[in-house]
Amino acid sequence: MHLKVVITEGIDGWYVATVPSLPGCISQGRTIEEAEENIKEAISLHLEPDEDMVTGRGSRVIEVII
Repeated sequence: MHLKVVITEGIDGWYVATVPSLPGCISQGRTIEEAEENIKEAISLHLEPDEDMVTGRGSRVIEVII
């Protein structure tokens, strides 16, 4: 899977990494390299299935591979 990550330098000198295609997926690091490693972990957690997901009547949970 290929995702675009945007890394910007914050006013505090830390680097902030976001994934535009995954709203809410954000991380940071003291260096660009650290921000990149941290966002990889954040992406993995963001995409991890939520086993406690509550479904309504008539709903079903499926898994897809992309």
